[in-house]
Amino acid sequence: MAGKRTRIDIIGDMLASILDKGGKIKPTHLMYKSNLAHSQMVGYLNELVEKSLIRKVKKDKNEYIIITDKGCELVQKLREIKEFEHAFGL
Repeated sequence: MAGKRTRIDIIGDMLASILDKGGKIKPTHLMYKSNLAHSQMVGYLNELVEKSLIRKVKKDKNEYIIITDKGCELVQKLREIKEFEHAFGL
């Protein structure tokens, strides 16, 4: 059985979910895809915006979360780390 997700696992899941949806997602969809409570998601979103990994945009009456190039780069690096861990059986 897998243990609790770490902070970096959650951030990676959030960014990967945005990327999987074409780089743009509504906040509610991100909350469900990332398996987070609303209050948890808000905290992570604020941190990711602060670190320029995502940005929030409003179009018409909808809000969207968009992944930045820096966020895409982080997802790629996290995937490389997981591949490395699997290659060495860690």
